[in-house]
Amino acid sequence: MGTLLQDIKYGFRMLIKNGWFTLIAVATLALGIGVNTAVFSVVNGVLLNPLPFPQPKELVTLYENSRDFKQSSISYPNFLDWQRMNSVFSSIAAFRPDSFNLTGSGEAQQVNVEMVSSDFFPILGVRPLMGRTFTAEEDKRGASPVALISEGLWKGKFGSSAQICGTTITMNRKGYTIIGVIPAGLHLAVQSYQDKNEVFVPVATYDDPFFQDRGVHEGMAAVGRLKPGVTLAQAHADMDGIANRLAAAYPNADKGAGITIVPLKEEMVGEVRPFLLVLLGAVGFVLLIACVNVANLQLARSSSRSREFAIRAALGASQTRVIRQLLTESILLGLAGGALGLILAQWGTQAALKVLPEALPRAEAVGLDGRVLFFTLAASILAGVVFGLAPALKTAEPNVQEMLKEGGRGVSGARNRAQGVFVVIEMAMALILLVGAGLMIRSLVDLWSVNPGFNPHNVLVFSASLSPSLGADAATTRTALRQLESTLQAIPGVKAVSLTGGALPMQGDNELPFWLEGQPKPANTSEMKPTLFYFVDPGYVKAMGIELKRGRFLMASDDEHSQPIVVIDENFARQYFPNQDPIGKQINLGIIEMHLQVVGIVGHVKHWGLDTDAHNTIQAQAYMPLVQIPDKLFIGPPGATVVVRTAQSPATVTETIRKAIEGLNSQDVMYNAHTMDDIISDSLAARRFSMILLGVFAALALALSSIGIFGVISYVVSQRTREIGIRMALGAQRGDVLRLMLGDGMKMTLIGVAIGVVAALLVTRLMQNMLFGVSAADPLTFAAVAVILSGVALLACYLPTRRAMRVDPMVALRYE
Repeated sequence: MGTLLQDIKYGFRMLIKNGWFTLIAVATLALGIGVNTAVFSVVNGVLLNPLPFPQPKELVTLYENSRDFKQSSISYPNFLDWQRMNSVFSSIAAFRPDSFNLTGSGEAQQVNVEMVSSDFFPILGVRPLMGRTFTAEEDKRGASPVALISEGLWKGKFGSSAQICGTTITMNRKGYTIIGVIPAGLHLAVQSYQDKNEVFVPVATYDDPFFQDRGVHEGMAAVGRLKPGVTLAQAHADMDGIANRLAAAYPNADKGAGITIVPLKEEMVGEVRPFLLVLLGAVGFVLLIACVNVANLQLARSSSRSREFAIRAALGASQTRVIRQLLTESILLGLAGGALGLILAQWGTQAALKVLPEALPRAEAVGLDGRVLFFTLAASILAGVVFGLAPALKTAEPNVQEMLKEGGRGVSGARNRAQGVFVVIEMAMALILLVGAGLMIRSLVDLWSVNPGFNPHNVLVFSASLSPSLGADAATTRTALRQLESTLQAIPGVKAVSLTGGALPMQGDNELPFWLEGQPKPANTSEMKPTLFYFVDPGYVKAMGIELKRGRFLMASDDEHSQPIVVIDENFARQYFPNQDPIGKQINLGIIEMHLQVVGIVGHVKHWGLDTDAHNTIQAQAYMPLVQIPDKLFIGPPGATVVVRTAQSPATVTETIRKAIEGLNSQDVMYNAHTMDDIISDSLAARRFSMILLGVFAALALALSSIGIFGVISYVVSQRTREIGIRMALGAQRGDVLRLMLGDGMKMTLIGVAIGVVAALLVTRLMQNMLFGVSAADPLTFAAVAVILSGVALLACYLPTRRAMRVDPMVALRYE
């Protein structure tokens, strides 16, 4: 212990004595350790930390599955049967997102509502801050309306009132008694990362008559808790048996349907897991490059200490003793870099979460906890060992007589070779990172050039919820919607308007089964053909900028009293009417039981997203007049998603639109307004975020590698200054000397580039699923990165060589 303390004290003195070396080394390590700590804190919070629920490994999410979707919403009758028939879950709870119009409590507003069954909160182990949760009696049809509100709504809307329990609020014309307050942070993040629940109501009280139809799926999923000791395989087997029994009992609705079970944590983080692991590997390369740079600094510094260690060896110091002393100094440097890196990581993590929180699930769990601090400590010590070991081994093998005779003058060929190997390594790792960033950039550029099938520029999209009093029946609902549309069309700067139902690309989907006229009616809905079905107004094509291919689009005369009609897209026509003219043909909607005549064909819209549209099985699309929806489907307060094309930027008319809607009725609410450009941008948020981070890390790797090669060449040139002077005194031209020195530097660079290309061809295969329109072995990207990296390295070699060539030959001959 006493010897270790001596080594630490001596190491401190040496680091303080060599202040510039220490400062550069600590700063370099702080960058490498800092980015590793920042990324690990994200990996820790998102992937490693358990969910904030009791026994989180027992929690799973449940969905139905079909031939078209592995995870589709659950029909409510099927959910009730799952609850009753299963033997593997201690309980199963349903949850369904919605939005209600909250009135009578100050200014009218739209609130995010989660419809849940009574087992929902007990399954998750959530206790209310005040009051109680739902009872089984309250989660039944016809029960008195009750609600739980979130902590945020309680504080923001009701001023943290202690008497909130028992208060009645009005939502969608119905009075709900508040029975409790749910603490902030309850967010499963299964369907949306950014929508925060504000109100919870019992799901069984949902008054949509179709909700009780076994063949209707209205966006409901389920969360279940496995019984102790039950495995996922056993749960699958049990639920598969239930699905088979339901298919036999209800073939019209459940034939061909199955049940999907996904661990809740996997459901929440599954899509982001590969990206985070790739990112963790990338920052690992950055840390290794930083370590290589510091190792090169250590090797260069060891030249000036050769005489010191030769004297210590002559006085009897063992090789092990010298290595231990140098490793102690390296670990002290690593710990200092880790301490500074921890500060950088804290700042960098907070900045990243503020920029793109919606691109990251479980962002609230990201932070510097004990596991992250231990990781930083381990990384700091490991970095100290990694960059200190090679210099220590080189320095600990001195030729004592030669070192004492030279007095520290000259250059070690072995040391130069070691530095050259280090440069090769960091060049190779920098190339791998640069290729990864280049592939992500190429993917994003290709995505932005994809035609979405509509013109997103100058298009505003928002939701409008009208006064509940305007939706007493189908006739009053249609009147209210028509009045809203005409009001918006009269606003200056508005070029086209359409109210829609389910026709917002990249934001939702609405599938309906159908069969073609003239063909036998299928025995059940699972045998019908699927299509994306949109309800829109005549102005939709103009508002969205969709191309009309043949026939006509909807017209004002296509109302509730006229022949039901439909417009199909070119994919629908190609898939279901090959080598035929679809105009005039009829299709039959299975659930709605309507016969629709095809009157036109429009271009295909990439509804699923620019990068995922082709991967979804349902590509056919159809458009039907909103006002031709059957009367029985016009339930609840009137509302719709609205698409508005403006003459200029939508920002110039947004406030005018808001005031016009509020002018119709004080209880009308406009919410969730954004542009179609923003929708497209948000759909690429995760890819853009990954590109930015990989680009930053690749740029950092390039900078560190360039500094490394600059430092090595500077050191080699300084050691060969006398040789340069002799060459020039003997008549060598500056160009000859320049080629000689640049040749040595570029030889290291090209070897590193060659090794990096081979390694990158292997590593980038892990990124293939993250790419779009470009191969993981794209030759253009590889060639461009190799040229850029070689050019930067060439510049790093040229600068110190050029400086050395300016030295007078006579001065160089006297250089020691």
